[in-house]
Amino acid sequence: MSRPRLAAAVAAALVAAGLSACGGASVSAVDVPDTFDVPLPVPPLAPSHVGADGTRTFHLTAQEGTTQFLPGVDTPTWGFDGDLLGPTLRASRGEQVAVEVRNDLPEATSVHWHGMHLPAAMDGGPHQPVEPGATWRPTWRIDQPAATLWYHPHPHGRTEEHVYRGLAGFFLLDDPAAADVGLPHAYGVDDVPVVVQDRRLHADGTLDRDGGELGVLGSLITANGARGTHLDVTTQRVRLRLLNGSTARTYAFGLADDREVLQVATDGGLLPEPVPTTRVQLSPGERAEVVVTVAPGERVHLRSFPPDLGRIVAGFAMGANDTFDVLELRAAADLAPSPPVAPALTTLDPLSAADASVTRTFDLQGREINGRRMDMDRVDATVEKGATEVWEVRNLDLFPHNFHVHDVQFRVLDIDGAAPPPALAGAKDTVYLEPRRTYRLVMRFEDHADPATPYMFHCHLLLHEDEGLMGQLVVVEPGGTPSPAPHHHP
Repeated sequence: MSRPRLAAAVAAALVAAGLSACGGASVSAVDVPDTFDVPLPVPPLAPSHVGADGTRTFHLTAQEGTTQFLPGVDTPTWGFDGDLLGPTLRASRGEQVAVEVRNDLPEATSVHWHGMHLPAAMDGGPHQPVEPGATWRPTWRIDQPAATLWYHPHPHGRTEEHVYRGLAGFFLLDDPAAADVGLPHAYGVDDVPVVVQDRRLHADGTLDRDGGELGVLGSLITANGARGTHLDVTTQRVRLRLLNGSTARTYAFGLADDREVLQVATDGGLLPEPVPTTRVQLSPGERAEVVVTVAPGERVHLRSFPPDLGRIVAGFAMGANDTFDVLELRAAADLAPSPPVAPALTTLDPLSAADASVTRTFDLQGREINGRRMDMDRVDATVEKGATEVWEVRNLDLFPHNFHVHDVQFRVLDIDGAAPPPALAGAKDTVYLEPRRTYRLVMRFEDHADPATPYMFHCHLLLHEDEGLMGQLVVVEPGGTPSPAPHHHP
């Protein structure tokens, strides 16, 4: 029996048995450390140089390494410019950038700039593989608002393993023309990127990749690649740029004492105004920026609470009952003052359903979108450059999926006809799909047309993506048509 059919059979049996997300103990038990005494590693800012033509060039090398997730236990891992994860790339709106990516791994990989608006041939998806020993040099102009983006591999059928082994990093965008709205901005001091991931180890320290319907739900939780970490806070407010870098697990972040934080940004940049909240839920690939206010000398934990996954079956087997601490914030006895966060953060570009010329429907089920598995030689949607479209997206299964679209930042118009919650009011490139609900997304495809090179849209639970839950879109000039078969760019 195929995995989707087996999963459906298991789900039906669980429903018949009366099991749901509300019952049973967790079977994805998380091993929480007794102490959080490891200083949080802050990814270094990647060096770059600006050439005579004004292009800012970065260099990344994908390589093998070894990491001790547990003291004295060596685990083989992969990283960019190191043993695990990668440096933070940072560039400003209006800059031309290039990244020279060298592959020193024993197999082909790729590097996708998740959340970036850029030409399809520079996107780093499965059509831009980098062979062992080769170097790939994409270049593009940054033309989008300030945001917390990230980069990770996207090789066809191998994305889950490459990310799970450790290949990921932040790509931060700045906008010099944006107003100062009082957000902390000293990198590594009061403006700190935090990628949260889970893994599971075999007894010999090697990574255990055996998972269930969603993929691996690991018992070992890391922040920036380390377990049991703390951040020394020296200012009244600290800005955490949270990234769910896991392959399958959804987190619901909050502070252990349930105080409010201010969510100030989503995947694609600032929210129109700060959203006071006690929970920030992120499925794989999603990002959020939160501002935390601390008191002198206190210690408080960033915790993941049981996520609201909707009307799924067997939630206990999918992490829906899990609570665990991720990171400890340790406030200094004396804190430097922080300015207040402004009540208005940004004005979003107007984008509405009234602007749309096309409405499309995408049903996710098993490992298929609209009844079809991913085919590298098939174009699933042809979009005209400049077009605004509404996409109606549904998860027809009773287990989690989410949805990511390359190149664009969309807006969530409504969920089953109701306005989205304030935390979803900003620009998004990835959204969690509660089962059996309709998410209407509006997006505009600007600037880049290439009839031969596709962008991807897919579930970002990486096992699902690898097993076929992905499609391809091509952007063409008005009146144009796609090439007969997509080109593969080495």
